[in-house]
Amino acid sequence: MGQSIGTLFPLRLRLWFGSLLFRPLGPSTSRVSWHRVIKGPCDPPEIEAMRYVASHTTIPVPKIYAIHKDNGYIYIEMAYIQGDTLDRVWRHLSTDQRHNIFADIKQHLSCLRELQPPTQDIVCSALQNPAYDCRIGARFYGPMNHDEFHSLARGHLRMEDVATSLSPEVHKVHTGRYQTYFTHADLGPRNIIVRGGRVAAIIDWGFSGWYPEYWEFTKAHYNYFSGQDWEEYLRLALPCYETELAAEQILWRMLPEPGTRSSSYRDGVRIDSQGSSPSAAWLDARAGRQLTDLWSLVLPRDLDDRRWT
Repeated sequence: MGQSIGTLFPLRLRLWFGSLLFRPLGPSTSRVSWHRVIKGPCDPPEIEAMRYVASHTTIPVPKIYAIHKDNGYIYIEMAYIQGDTLDRVWRHLSTDQRHNIFADIKQHLSCLRELQPPTQDIVCSALQNPAYDCRIGARFYGPMNHDEFHSLARGHLRMEDVATSLSPEVHKVHTGRYQTYFTHADLGPRNIIVRGGRVAAIIDWGFSGWYPEYWEFTKAHYNYFSGQDWEEYLRLALPCYETELAAEQILWRMLPEPGTRSSSYRDGVRIDSQGSSPSAAWLDARAGRQLTDLWSLVLPRDLDDRRWT
């Protein structure tokens, strides 16, 4: 079948028309027709994750129709999913409806954890490229192993200083050994669309990738949601990692966004933190192949620390 008339218009004109005809779906997502939305700017890890999950699982994710490039930025055109985000309807749901929804969530997350990682002990995007997560900061990082990831998450504080400067929980987690699982990493109720008392889709895969096994559980607690019993329901759907959650909560408070470039002053001396960046080995491999793909659009902004936020 050919393109619909609406898709023949330039991207910016479609976004403008959409803003006139439909209510906004979020700060970066616009409905542009009865059946389609456009989200952006986006990063390659989100596109990789959506395509990977759609092709390897039965988890309901919006179908991608097109990837648009505009002025150096990336936009995803995808299917509009009928329904409501879980945060909007949570207080109106019956106990049975909540149990049904979380039975769906548990099944979908079990599917993610059945996926085989490219290798154990790795943190990366779905396709073994750099990852991105606002918990770490405003820049890409990896591919890297778990020890390197834990070092980044604690601001590269030396392990011998962690127990006294941070907490015994952080020391235990960052010296532990974990399996690698594919992780949504932003499983808040705003990213779960429900319809008829069941899960219609899981959206916003921008932080997704291969992570230590506890990352799904801890990140599901990262953004506060005041809905009654929300965290209790999470524990029904996810394997629980209480020590890891305690460690992460300390890091959220004491070392927020360790991967963001920053400057501070101590005793009159300026201290610069370079933040995170894609691994040198990954950058060298790309340079050797002279690739021109979606990553070639976003890397210059990331390396210059001019990423959109």
